[in-house]
Amino acid sequence: MNTFKKEHVQAAGGLQPLAATLGVRYQAIQAWLRRGRVPAERVIAIERATGVPRTTLRPDIYPEERP
Repeated sequence: MNTFKKEHVQAAGGLQPLAATLGVRYQAIQAWLRRGRVPAERVIAIERATGVPRTTLRPDIYPEERP
């Protein structure tokens, strides 16, 4: 299941701005896009940078809470 998509990267202004914000090379982000998944240790930073909720980025780790 691909949960990390180009739209998420665009929400942060593109590859370069997101890479700079996260302190990684843009190639790392490209690899995450190919896999469709971000590393668990990057979820919170990506959520802050893109506004995409952690439940969308990694539902396997952060499932949506149900009332």
